[in-house]
Amino acid sequence: MTEQEILYTIALTRTPRLNTATQRRLMEEAGSATAIFEHRHHLRGLFPDASEKMADALAGMDGQLARAEEELRFAQDHRISCLGVHDTDYPARLRECDDAPLMLYYKGHADLNRTQVVSMVGTRHCTEYGKDICRHFVAELKRRCPDVLVVSGLAYGIDIHSHRAALDNGMDTVGVLAHGLDQIYPRLHRDTAAQMVSHGGLLTEFMSRTNADKVNFVRRNRIVAGMADAVVVVESAERGGALITASLATDYHRDVFAFPGRVGDPYSQGCNQLIRDNKAVLIQTAQDFTDAMGWATAQKKKLPVQRELFPELCEEEQRIVDCLRQTEEQQINALAVYTDLPVHKLSAFLFNLEMKGIIRMAGGGKYRLN
Repeated sequence: MTEQEILYTIALTRTPRLNTATQRRLMEEAGSATAIFEHRHHLRGLFPDASEKMADALAGMDGQLARAEEELRFAQDHRISCLGVHDTDYPARLRECDDAPLMLYYKGHADLNRTQVVSMVGTRHCTEYGKDICRHFVAELKRRCPDVLVVSGLAYGIDIHSHRAALDNGMDTVGVLAHGLDQIYPRLHRDTAAQMVSHGGLLTEFMSRTNADKVNFVRRNRIVAGMADAVVVVESAERGGALITASLATDYHRDVFAFPGRVGDPYSQGCNQLIRDNKAVLIQTAQDFTDAMGWATAQKKKLPVQRELFPELCEEEQRIVDCLRQTEEQQINALAVYTDLPVHKLSAFLFNLEMKGIIRMAGGGKYRLN
């Protein structure tokens, strides 16, 4: 991604009266933020059906360039990566979500496209029960799937205990922030955040000098949900951010899991309701989770499989087959990452392969070779 494209993308994200989904659609149709900027004063040359509101908004992109240049300098001075939605380092799982941010700011070293990514969320007022779950779940997860990336929101409660459990077990962990990378909120978590930069990272869609306003936490939750294969809810009250994240995960076709709690405990009500309403799968251990995800199987060494040629396969179908040879079975979101295919296109190729008798649907919505 060129410096010019970064600047114009940042400017586009700051354009008023255009939501993220609209910005994304404009960029997809124009091909780049640069193309949008170059046509900003005669927008209908690119988009004949553009409304007056949209034309007026994009004509004002010039006014956002100075702030974009300032942000780029800040990123360069602080070794922050500016990840555009089409960059290879951008979280591919998140890219498949319609409201994925056009730009992410990332300070860290972990691969955001790790083969296995789990988000852990829960109440800010966690109990000793919730803390114990974080410790035991992450420790067992490390033994069973040592390369998992753990994602959370660096908030009080379950978030910070999930991050710390990952660090204690030598696992990479990424915190998704509701503000810019010029600050850490809450301040008490600054030491943990500093460790995470070396053993994971800090990620946000917000520019520097953006405060941790309430609305930003809701926006942050969609990144926590969208960039992972699954969301695990450890403890949650009847209402709260964790349930919002779980709902978003369902909308994004991610798997949702929840640890049950004692009936009547205020910070177990949310998890128990998710399980009762079939919105989350009940788990009690990391083995329950990895078995449901098919990750435990993927960790086992496999006997060499004789390579067969399928001359009737197109290039995309062959990529899917090659992936399933290596991983034995995968869910569609993981296949999208492996093959670099959008989910809507991947679904069509999977259907064709099923019709040809080359793959089949296994338990838990996973695909495997016949």
